[in-house]
Amino acid sequence: MTTDLFPRKLVNGLWVLGNYYFNLYLVKGEQGTALIEAGVSAVVDDVIHQLQSLKINPTFLIVTHPHADHVTGLPGLKEKYPQLFVVAGEGAPEFLAHPKAVKPLLMEDRHMTEFLAAKGIKPGRPPLDESPTLESCLVAKDGDEMDLGGLSLRFLTVKGHSPGKIVVHVPEINSLIISDSLGFRYPGRGVFPLFLTSYPDYVAALDRLQSLNSRIVGPAHQGPLIGAEVEAAFQESRQGAETLRERIVNDPRELQEVADDIFREYYRDECKLYTPENIMNCARLLVKRAREENPPIS
Repeated sequence: MTTDLFPRKLVNGLWVLGNYYFNLYLVKGEQGTALIEAGVSAVVDDVIHQLQSLKINPTFLIVTHPHADHVTGLPGLKEKYPQLFVVAGEGAPEFLAHPKAVKPLLMEDRHMTEFLAAKGIKPGRPPLDESPTLESCLVAKDGDEMDLGGLSLRFLTVKGHSPGKIVVHVPEINSLIISDSLGFRYPGRGVFPLFLTSYPDYVAALDRLQSLNSRIVGPAHQGPLIGAEVEAAFQESRQGAETLRERIVNDPRELQEVADDIFREYYRDECKLYTPENIMNCARLLVKRAREENPPIS
């Protein structure tokens, strides 16, 4: 799929940018504009062209969490828009600054560049050779608000998927920019649950976000959800997480054997935009988190 459908206006004051695989959301008020998600280095130039087509220079850049596919576009966007105020959640700068984060982050960015090129989406620049930083960013805490003039951003801290993860609620237009809170979606073909840091926190976050009854929900991949799609997606994600957890808990095999099965099941289609090493690590974490409070039945 190409970038031809982007930017796409969802409602007055809200657009989705990027491409099918990487979605960034633009919220424009009367006094300020926020770009939510940074994407990857390979989509930076397309996003810049899309912003130029809208004649908009963003004021704020919201980094939802410090995983590679949400932060490696940061250096290119900051270079183009040096006036940007970068906003991230508590703990995100420290996570990104950890020495162990650098090598896998750069590997992912390179892999995603190659993945997009193979899909006919030509990257505008080479992958990163230095890790991005969130040093000196503004830190958003749960409940913080930002007034853009007629539209406001309400930051929600959500746990269960990643350290330092935030989502953005825009109540005036009944919209919720949700990042990876629903897991990794294969539209019409299921969902890959991603309770990588805590299963209870992950499902609690799903329940909290669903209770907002948003009409528009913006995941970071595979496009926005509107109207009836929203409720269906929340139900699918919660059921998927519950089913996978129960399956793991009731499987007496060793962690790696179970993780191998999860990897084979989910490393397909759109998920191949990530390295196999990344998804195998996710599979191991899913087994670990599912068993933290419920050891396997022997």
